[in-house]
Amino acid sequence: MSNLIEGFLGKSVEGKKSRMPARLDYWQSATGLFLALFMWGHMFFVSSILVSKDFMYSVTKMFEGVSFIKGGNPFLVSIAVAIVLTIIIIHAALAMRKFPANYRQYQAFRTHMKMIDHEDTTLWFIQAFTGFAMFFLASAHLFIMLTKPETIGPFGSADRMISGWMWPVYLLLLLAVEFHGSIGLYRLCVKWGWFEGDNAKETRVKLKKVKWAITIFFLVLGLATLAAYMKIGLEHRDQAGVRYQPTAQVQMIKNDMKVRA
Repeated sequence: MSNLIEGFLGKSVEGKKSRMPARLDYWQSATGLFLALFMWGHMFFVSSILVSKDFMYSVTKMFEGVSFIKGGNPFLVSIAVAIVLTIIIIHAALAMRKFPANYRQYQAFRTHMKMIDHEDTTLWFIQAFTGFAMFFLASAHLFIMLTKPETIGPFGSADRMISGWMWPVYLLLLLAVEFHGSIGLYRLCVKWGWFEGDNAKETRVKLKKVKWAITIFFLVLGLATLAAYMKIGLEHRDQAGVRYQPTAQVQMIKNDMKVRA
């Protein structure tokens, strides 16, 4: 009964304000921070293709547990994807509490945003829009990773871009993720007073500069990575579906063939 009263009035039976909104805000921030840091790491791992195909292949096998399972097992990737997808769903559910619930609320927010003309309010709108887009774009990507983890690799990922016509999805996903993540981290710093110092206003200006620097860095890195996969996908289009063989393994096969000959 006390939970019912708290749900209607926002106060406990003792007349105290409910702590639930604060708890939900905390978990929204915690899941958002985890996902933002995860995406930074993910971008660095994916961009390993810029070093070489062999390096990207070795990174892929590392996540398949090749160090403790002979040959690695892609199912480990599926487990990791399932965990990340669960956290995304939790974060999205918590964030949707603050979305406009109907057109009238949306109209009121747009009017409010135009009237005060404050950059932070505009950033919130961009974050909300990109978050909504990511729920669909990221779900499509994660479903493939969840059900077909064995296709991750220099050729498999590139084939997905070109032969699978997924490059438009990944381009939109890149833009949504980088803007959503960097804005989210900036708003976390402001909300929880991280790095605030003696002058909060001055700190906010500096944080915005850092935010835009991070956004530009990861956008450039992401676009370069996307271009690299597309180039490989175009070159490999006639052999789409053929798995990548690392250089050392190919050389070993050639040497074995020479010995047999």
